[in-house]
Amino acid sequence: MMPVEDEQQNSPEDKEYDSVDPAPPSKNRSIGELRSVLCDENSRMFQRMRALFTLRNIGGQEAIDALVASFASASVLLKHEVAYVLGQMQDSYAIDALIERLADGEEDSIVRHEAAEALGAIGDTRSLGVLKQYLNDDCVIVSESCEVALDLLEWTTNDSLEYE
Repeated sequence: MMPVEDEQQNSPEDKEYDSVDPAPPSKNRSIGELRSVLCDENSRMFQRMRALFTLRNIGGQEAIDALVASFASASVLLKHEVAYVLGQMQDSYAIDALIERLADGEEDSIVRHEAAEALGAIGDTRSLGVLKQYLNDDCVIVSESCEVALDLLEWTTNDSLEYE
């Protein structure tokens, strides 16, 4: 049974995405402060994750800009989680940053794979061309993720998109 104080920490906003996150969101709602924690390579990963999920819950372009800034991180885990969260947010404002991650051949394949799937989850057909472009990527996880993303894009737009 969960202690009463833990139950009170969860707000309805925390459950908006219906996911089990690796860290609970912070009570701090300052996008600038959250961005600072998220991008601080010396902060503990748990605190960075808390900032990440709080920014997701806040939403909007300023929060997305803060999330995208953390793509400069050395942490593959963090960048992967940021791409995932951007897909959860389903905000077309994130498309350019996700395309940049997918297209970066020097980026870790786990980040590229998650960027592809996030593009599909957003459901904006502007992603169609780039997902097709990487459908035959040399990295199998990236190419398979583009396949999944294209199918998801078709499903989210309720449209029959020809890509094969």
